[in-house]
This record gives sequence, structure tokens and C-alpha cells, in this order.
Amino acid sequence: MAIDENMHIVGWNSGAEGLLGYSPSEVIGSGCGEVLQGVHSSGEPLCSVACEGMSCFLRGETWSARSCRLRHKNGEMVAAAISTLVMPADAKHRSDGDVVAVAFLHDSRLARKDPHVSTPLRIYTLGHFCLTVAGEGLAVDKWQRKKAVMLLKYLVSRRGRPLHRELLIQYMWPGADVRSGWERLKVVISFLRKQLRAGGLTEEVVETTDKSYLLRRDAVWVDADAFEKLAFEGGELEKKGEITEALMRFENAKSLYRGDFMEGDPYEDWWAEERERLCEMYLEMMDSLARCYAEQGNLVDATQVCRTVLFREPCRESFLQNLIRYLARLGRYDLMEAQFEKWRHVLTKDFGMEPTPETLRLYQELLVNSKKTQPEASPTDLP
Repeated sequence: MAIDENMHIVGWNSGAEGLLGYSPSEVIGSGCGEVLQGVHSSGEPLCSVACEGMSCFLRGETWSARSCRLRHKNGEMVAAAISTLVMPADAKHRSDGDVVAVAFLHDSRLARKDPHVSTPLRIYTLGHFCLTVAGEGLAVDKWQRKKAVMLLKYLVSRRGRPLHRELLIQYMWPGADVRSGWERLKVVISFLRKQLRAGGLTEEVVETTDKSYLLRRDAVWVDADAFEKLAFEGGELEKKGEITEALMRFENAKSLYRGDFMEGDPYEDWWAEERERLCEMYLEMMDSLARCYAEQGNLVDATQVCRTVLFREPCRESFLQNLIRYLARLGRYDLMEAQFEKWRHVLTKDFGMEPTPETLRLYQELLVNSKKTQPEASPTDLP
């Protein structure tokens, strides 16, 4: 298939049709992510506005996924591989609709690894921690040295900032003396590098600087970084009134936030501050997402965003306020009352709290308005 700079499909041949079942007329003009709906072999999303392929194409670089799953027209997931040819990034006289890349979709059983394609390490930290290289998941849960996973998590949490080896020893082996801790750390570092190379990396991502270690930001993709970038860009676009573009960023940021930062280690103090920071950013982004939906008149999706947050964070009262406003605007006063009472019950029973006077006042005002909008009973309606 051929793709333009907006990641829309502008070419679709018989090979792609044979693999996924779509005819050219069914996919031309559609976003490639909407059609492929790809996931890595580990289950992580392959297709989004933050996808690795798009970033490579716009830089004029090739990209591949040698093991992934794509959605067939019949709904089944097809084991596949993707390789690409890319137009140079500095190509002159490029206009809208011009091809920036040609992607070859293969049956994964017939695909071969392309040694010339850059395969940066993709690190997923939001939700279940996992790694992928060129679409293939690295089985970190099965690594014999669990300290290697812990070390990588520590390095990821600092993202590009060096960690002194004595600090790592202190956290990984509390009470160990510097000499024995250093010997242990060298073994773990060696094991980590060996596992990453075995997974398909061709360059080192863990760099040694004096007596410290750091994760090279130029050699890895981290979902938390992509999430933060999308949330920030969406906020800037919303300020400019570019609501459609802002929505695209917010929706893709939402898809990246599969859970809290390093949620598999909820009691680890090392990244507690980062977890809280990203969580607050997520909640602010969801507030903006709901607001943008409402701005475009899409109140149904706006209410769903509010419900999603309230299920996770019942004490975020501002989302309840917006939810009942949106339901009132939809004329669904029955749902508004039911949602409010359900929320108040959870707030009281689980948290021992009551709605604030501001929320109660808003709710009463909306109830009064609901009575004003309801038609009076006609004589034929009376008993």
C-alpha cells in the first residue's frame, strides 16, 4: 500500500487485498491505522498518531515490523510483517496526497528480517511494563535475572539522566557494601545488554558515563514521552481554536495511557512522583478531551469521557459537574438524575464524603430547568 504524509492510503494492490480482504475502493482515502488496526505481537498498539512508522517516514527513514497482527476485513487478526520503501524527507515540490512511503504487507511466515532497517527499542511503561523491537515482544517476565528488569525500569524513569552506580546499588541491594554491590551491578548490566541484543537491537541503549548509567533517549521510544508530547500539543492546538486537530492528539494520548506509570510496582517509591505527575496530566487531558467533544457538539462522547474518569477517580467532582451538564444538554434528565445519585452513593459509602455545595447547587438548577422544559399535561393526559 502507498501512504501520503497524512498517513492516508493512496494506493492498495492485490497483495494487500489478498492478505486483509479489502478492495482498493474500500480503503483509498482512509487512515492506514483505521484500516490495519495493527498491534505488536505483545499486544501493544502498533497504529496511532504516535506510531513509529509515521515518525520514520517523515524523516525519510525506512521502518519495519517483522511480527505483528493486522485486522482482516472479517474481523480476524492476521499474523503479518511490514517492510517499507520511503521517499527522501527533503524531496522537493511535495504536495498534499503525494506518496511518502510504500508499505509491503506480508504473511509473517514468509517475511525475513531486513538488517538495514532501524529497529529502536519501544518501551511501554503506562500500564503493564513491556518491550518490543521491530514489532516483536521481549519476554521480560521470563528473564532469569529480575534485577535486570528493575534496573531498566530505574533507567527509564530517569529517561536520559545519568544514575550513579552507588545510588543504583543502594536501591537494588539495600545494605550491600559498595564493592560487592558493584560486582553484582556489573553482572546485571551485562545480562541486560545481552538480552536486548538477543531481542534484535543493533546498538547499545544503556550508556556508561564515568560512574553512572543512562538510557539513551535517541535510541528508544517510550510511551510516556509520546503521551506527554501528544497531550501538550493537543493543549496548544485547543488554545488556538484548532479543535479537530486537538481532538486527534487527545484521542491518541488517551489510547497510549493504558494504565498508571509502572503500575505493576504500585508501592515502589522510586517512580511515585513520576506516576503522580503523569496521572495528573492524564486527568487534565481527559478534561480537555471532553471539552473539545462538547465544543463540536459531540455530547455523547463527552459524557463517556467523564464516566471513564469518574469510574477511576470518583472524587474528581468537576467531571461529575460536567457530566450532568452534558446529559442535561442532551435532554437526558433521567440519566442525569440516575448518574448523580449513583455517584453520590459511591462518594458517601466508599469515601465518607458528601457533594460540595457547588455541585448540589448545580444539580438543583439543572433539575429546575428540566421541569421547565417538560411539557404540561394536556386534558387527555389527565386521569
